[in-house]
This record gives sequence, C-alpha cells and structure tokens, in this order.
Amino acid sequence: MSKQVDQNAQQQQQQHKWRFFRSGGFDQVRIETAGDFRNLHSLDQKLWAALSCPVRGLEFNLRTLELLDTDCDKKIRVCEVLSAIKWACSILKNPEDLAKGGHSLPLSAIRDDTPEGRQLISSIREILSNLGKADAQAITPEETSDTAKIFAKTRFNGDGIIPAVATDNARLKQTIGDIISLLGADKDLCGEPGVTHEKVKKFFEEAQAFFDWWGAGEAMAKQVFPFGEKTVQTFAVYQAVSPKINDYFMRCSLVAFDSSATESLNPSKDEYKALAHKNLSVKAEEIAFLPLAKIDAGLPLPLTVGVNPAWIDLMEKFRSEIVQPLLGAKTVLTADEWEIVRAKFAAYESWLADKKGALVEKLGIKHVRELLANGVKEALFDLIARDKSLEPEIKAFAAVERLAHYYRDIITLINNFVSFRDFYTGKKKAIFQIGTLYLDQRSCNLCLKVDDVVKHSSLAHLSRIHLVYCECTRKGTAEKLFIVAALTSGDADNLMVGRNAVFYDRKGGDWDATVVKLVEHPISIKQAFWSPYKRIARMVSEQIEKFASARDKATIDQASISVSGATKTAETGKAPIAQPFDVARFAGIFAAIGLAIGAIGTAIASVITGFLRLAWWQMPMSFVGIIFAISGPSMVLAWLKLRERNLAPILDACGWAVNTRARMNIPFGTALTGVASLPPGAERSLFDPFAERKRPWKLYTTLFAIVILIFILWYEGYIKQWTHQMYAQIISWESGKESKTETAPKKP
Repeated sequence: MSKQVDQNAQQQQQQHKWRFFRSGGFDQVRIETAGDFRNLHSLDQKLWAALSCPVRGLEFNLRTLELLDTDCDKKIRVCEVLSAIKWACSILKNPEDLAKGGHSLPLSAIRDDTPEGRQLISSIREILSNLGKADAQAITPEETSDTAKIFAKTRFNGDGIIPAVATDNARLKQTIGDIISLLGADKDLCGEPGVTHEKVKKFFEEAQAFFDWWGAGEAMAKQVFPFGEKTVQTFAVYQAVSPKINDYFMRCSLVAFDSSATESLNPSKDEYKALAHKNLSVKAEEIAFLPLAKIDAGLPLPLTVGVNPAWIDLMEKFRSEIVQPLLGAKTVLTADEWEIVRAKFAAYESWLADKKGALVEKLGIKHVRELLANGVKEALFDLIARDKSLEPEIKAFAAVERLAHYYRDIITLINNFVSFRDFYTGKKKAIFQIGTLYLDQRSCNLCLKVDDVVKHSSLAHLSRIHLVYCECTRKGTAEKLFIVAALTSGDADNLMVGRNAVFYDRKGGDWDATVVKLVEHPISIKQAFWSPYKRIARMVSEQIEKFASARDKATIDQASISVSGATKTAETGKAPIAQPFDVARFAGIFAAIGLAIGAIGTAIASVITGFLRLAWWQMPMSFVGIIFAISGPSMVLAWLKLRERNLAPILDACGWAVNTRARMNIPFGTALTGVASLPPGAERSLFDPFAERKRPWKLYTTLFAIVILIFILWYEGYIKQWTHQMYAQIISWESGKESKTETAPKKP
C-alpha cells in the first residue's frame, strides 16, 4: 500500500516541474510561482524540511499561527498548511502574489468572479468604512483584527450578544442590566458587556418560577402570611430566637424528668468564675451561649425580667411583634403557648422551603410581574435574532482576517517549514531564531527559546554543536525566558556556568543573560589544534601546583613540629638532643638527582643528535610530523564531528518535527557566530603603560640552549670533525693557489 502511495505521489510530481536548491547538505524545494503554490499538495512529504512546528516560541505572527491551527492542538501540521494555501489560491486572482508577502491585501488581488470572492470584497469595504477609510483600496491584518473599532458604530454584529447600547428602549436597557447583574456579562465584538439567548432564557425561566411560587403563597395568604405584610420581618425575629427558646424548654423538660439535672443544666460556678476576669458586654459570645433564663421544672419562659442579658433586645421584639399580636400582653411564655407560636409559622416555613426562582428574588415580585407582563422577553429575543441574522457577514469578516494574514505571512512560513530557505540563505533570520547572544567577545546568532533546559539538552546534545543555555531576565520586570545558543566559532576556554552575558531579542529589547548549562562539543579545527598543548600546559600547571602545595604543607608541618619541640624544651628546661648528620642519606639523594639530570641530558642529546643527522630537507618535515603527531588526532576527530553537526535535534527538542538532516558544515556554522575583530582602518597603539616589565628570560634561555648545543656537538666529535674538514679545505685551497702560480707563464 505504501509503495502504491509513493508511486502516485511521484506521478503527480512529474506533472509539475519542481525546482530545488542545495544548502545544508540536502536538497530543498523553491516555492515561488503560482504553479508551485497550486501543486504543493503533490510534493512528496519526504521532501519537506519539517512536518510540524509549535505555535509558541517562534518569531512569527501569533495570530497567523492561531488561524492556521484549525484543530487548536498548538501545532502547525502539513495538512493545515496545505489547507490554508489551497483556500488562499482559490480566493486570489494570482496565487503567485503569496510569494511576495505584501504587508496589505489589495482589493484588486481578490477574485470577483466567485460568490466567496465578492462577499470578501464587500466585507473589506464595510470594514474599511467602519474604520473611517472608505476610500482605501487595501486592508492590513491589523485592521482586520481590531474588532472593537470595526463594530464600534454598529448595534448588531452577528455574534448573538446584545449589549445595552443595542437598543433605545429604557425598559430593555434596564432588563439587560438586571440580567448582567444576576447572571454575568458576555463581551460582544465591540467589547461591550451584553447578554446571550441562553442567559435571557434562563432569566425569564427563573422569573416565571418566582412568579408562580409567589402566587401559590398568595392563594393561601391567611395560612402562609399570618402577620400580613409584616410576616417577612416577624419571621426573621422568630428564626433568630427559635433555637434558643427550644433549648430553654428542652432543658426544663429534662429537669422535670430528673431533678438531679438542675445543677448541670444551669450555668456552673466555674463558668461564672471564668467570666469574672473578663470585660463583659451584652455582645459577648460567652454570655450569649448561656441558657435564655434560669432552668427549672415547669417554669415558663420570662419575656421581660430574668432574661439572659445578651438576648433582651431580641426577646423584646419577639414579645411585641409576635406574642402580643397572637396571645395578648404577656410577660411569660409557657411551653403550650410556644407551640401555638410555632404552628403559626409552619405554613410559611413550608412555603419558603419550596421556594423557586431565587435568582431573581432580589428584584422583588412587583418588578418581576412587570417584566412578565410587558413583553420584555419577546423584545429581547427579537433583538438577538436580528443580531444573529448578520452571522454570515461576520463569518466573512473572519475570512477577511484569515486571508490578510495568509497574504502577508504564508511565504515566510513556507520558507521555514517546507524548506529552511531563510536559515540557509542568510538573507533574513529564520522564525526559530529569536535573537542574538553576546558572550565572551562573540555574537551567537542561532538562539532558540527553550521551555525546559534539562529536557531540551537531553536531546539537543545529539546535534554535535557546542550549546550554551542561558536564563534571561529584564530589569524592573518579572519577565524571564530560557534560551539555547549555538557556539560555532572561537574557543570555549573562558566559558563556564555562571558567566553573564547580554541577549538582544528580535525587537531590540535587551535581557540580562546568565549561563546555566553547557553542552560541550568541538567548536573549530583551530581550537582542536591548540587543544592538546593547552591540556598539557594545564596538566603541568596542575602538577606544579600540587607539588608546590605539598612542599608548602610540608614546610608548615615541619615548622609546626619545630615550634612544638621548642615549646616542650622551654617547659622542661632541657635542650633537645641533636640528631647526627646522615652523610650516606644525603649522598644518595644527590646521586639520584645527578642520575636524573644525566638521564634527561642524555635523552635531549639523543634527540638533538638524531635531528642533526637528518638531511636539511628532512628537518622541517620531522618538525611538522611531530606537530601533527600531537595535534593531528584531535584535529581529525574535531573535523569528523564538525561535519556531523545537525540542526534537527535542537529544533526537535523545541517541539518541531524536522523531516531531514539539517547539516551545518564548517563554513556555514562559522558564519553563525561572529568573533570580535578590529574594524578596517582602525589605528592601534602598542604602547601599554601597565604592561608587565620585560625580563631577559628569552635571551638567557637561548644562550643556555646554544651552550648545551655546543657542548653536545663537542662531546659527539662534530666540532673536531668540522675543524679538520675546514683545515683540510684551507690547505687544499692554499695548495691549489701555489700550483697555479708555478704553472703560470713568466713575463718576458
């Protein structure tokens, strides 16, 4: 099946002649002509540079990416790109216009021979008219996105949300305000708070339920409202004192059941003692918690005298507003009389328990009746229906926004998705390059945004690129971001975690950057050449430091022992016994030192002797061979790794699905990092007032080497041999001169 699909794709590709360019070590397609855009769906996906990219973290218009992301999965995929291009090509007169990436969409670029095209042109003219640009012949993506301005002068905008400004009717305005206050607001395209069909429906359902519930109570007014219009206020008083009165009569019943409970059910002396040391008031919780009155068997509840001070005011309201209208003037209340009072409120309590439409209760039954009787509900539904009738036009506005964004940005996406043209040509930065990092006299141009440093580095290290991870912050703000920068030139000798740098984003904003992680790989062949020597120098330096540290510690320990011995001598008053000088021991040490020096000298002499025995043309070759033997393996290894540098793992770690091996060869990689250099024609003074004082160590070293060389030449007999040869040549020359003189003809 897969073979058949590949064959079909190849047949479709043969119908259109594609053009490719080679960069980064792989072939990349060129999308430039109308035919390229129309036939992009037939291009084998195996030839695409990427198969998906994230919506976030790119230097690309976010709104365009959101419009492309039709399934809202925060990823842009091949099918979404193809769908966008296919739709744009069907709208535009010349699909090749997409390759230009114009900032504004001209009306003349849209087809007027199709219903959809004509609808888009009409919508653009209406948008421009609402923006006060009726004569304009083009529209920008920013203008299509500013819905608040587009619909500022319109009452209806097709979103199904009705704000108060959509009507001049005062009653409707008030009702919309009531619905918003009770159910919350929805913002329409103008940015105004309004109401939807669902909220209007729920509001009037609640109003009708409240109306019916209230009507049921009025049908049994005598039972439900024993105090008439004052029932609500009296019931509030009843609810406040009812638990306390029930508590009083229950305590009295327990005492009647068992008289021994009298002392326990009344406040104890300890409770009063606890109150004795406090500042008391009638509002104190400790007092309100005490029984309503003194507890005893068969006692009625006092209503005036003998009442808990914390409850006097409420009990007075209870007596005057409830007991007196029902039972007459009373100063005490028996248990039977309390049951009469409770029975009077039973129907009202039952009616309250069955309450419906509580959402609109605070509007009052009078206002609710007016809403239901004056056709407000029908008028609001009519406004919403009128608004919804414009929904097709609003959808056309959305299509205008989509087309304007695609017209401007789709070519940029193609050159960073179908191919990596922007990255490899260097004419402009790729959408994944978010800025430039300045660090250690270098500018790193390949910088990407990172969400998780640890997770990203676990995959990105496979790129074979030296990576620097930085945490970036902006002074005076809470903004923070993490970036990864590719270091492709110079060396890494002075790089370490904790170093500070400066990062400039694509908008020119500067960030304080701190190195938080390094992923080390070869940077350049030059670095690899010097790397062995630097390691040797570092090793020697470390060994010298260790030796010096050990000698320093031994000296301090010896001094400590000496001081300790002197202290003991002072304490005991006896001089320490002197140790005899061990001649044999020191003779052995000096002999070992001499032997070592002799061995080193012999080795040096052997090397120099062997070097001098070479022919003159062999000497430079041997010198080059020694250098290659030291630096060669490191350079070869670096060269192999530099050829394997791959951008794909870095992008994959950021959420991309790169479909190729995006190689970075040595020249291209070097161009991604700029190294500091003096500008052309700059003047440079070599005088340094703070330069270190020069010492003739080089002269001493050279003279010492010459002396050693002369000694070796004398020791090996070369000087004697050369002297004899020179002497023989002089004798031969003198003999030749004399023979010429003897054989010359004598003058007459």
